[in-house]
Amino acid sequence: MDEISQKVKQWIDEKKDPRSAHWQGALEAILNLFSPYMKPGKLIPVQSLEKDDVSVFEAALEVVDLSPNLTAAFLPPSIAGPITPPESADELQRIDEGKPSYKILIIRPEKDPRILCAEISEHAKKPGIDIFESGALLGTYDYDTQEDCLTYLTQAIRAHIWEKGKWSQDEYKKYTMNWFEKILNLGKGTVRVHEDFSFFHSPTLIKSDRIDALFTLISEILLKRISDPDGQFKDAVSSIQKTEDKDLRATQTHDLAERAILELLNVMKELEIVKFDEFSNTENERFKKEFSKTILQITDRIS
Repeated sequence: MDEISQKVKQWIDEKKDPRSAHWQGALEAILNLFSPYMKPGKLIPVQSLEKDDVSVFEAALEVVDLSPNLTAAFLPPSIAGPITPPESADELQRIDEGKPSYKILIIRPEKDPRILCAEISEHAKKPGIDIFESGALLGTYDYDTQEDCLTYLTQAIRAHIWEKGKWSQDEYKKYTMNWFEKILNLGKGTVRVHEDFSFFHSPTLIKSDRIDALFTLISEILLKRISDPDGQFKDAVSSIQKTEDKDLRATQTHDLAERAILELLNVMKELEIVKFDEFSNTENERFKKEFSKTILQITDRIS
């Protein structure tokens, strides 16, 4: 008997409803299966998406706000369809057989993991959210439409599955970077964020101010791009590093760093994430200094 089967048996022995116990066990098994492809703090599709799946995933990505260590899987119809709760569990039946199902599974990694399962398909007869822990159904939320389900999904995640307590500075940075990367991927400034946990919105989390926080975010994003072996930025860096002329290489490195920083600043301006016209004279002077300082930081890493 494997670990999950043992847990299910234990839950039933503890008088938990066998239907919810077996369903939570199945959801845990699915997450375990796809765990090699998951990245904590990010909503990840468990396989390549078809054309029709992309808009649903992007709508979910905009609202699924995850604390840094939550694991979240997006299941398109080809995977989500065959995954169904026990037939006798009427309250968990959210979509008719044969209809395209879109599920989101989120797990909070603890001794007794808590799992959120959301059915967000527009074809669902009862879009909604179910939350499980220790084989028990802790809560269920039903909505009339896919839009309503997505609207309230963030609220349910924060209330029932977010990691509680104080985070480390690395966790605040990870959370903030995940939020901004979603903005870059979606091209939207409406991505959900809990401002009390984002160092960009609450710079005191990293003992900083808003100018320093702005450039900390930019530098963290660019340093990550430099180290990403599969990214286009890494390709540009590799091309520059092959330049034999030292002076030319230094110029190319400086130009690449400057362009990359300006690109991110333009995104912040266009999506109204930063209101640059509200900066004080002192902040404008600090902005110029931090801009130059960040260029040097990036060029040093590239070199």
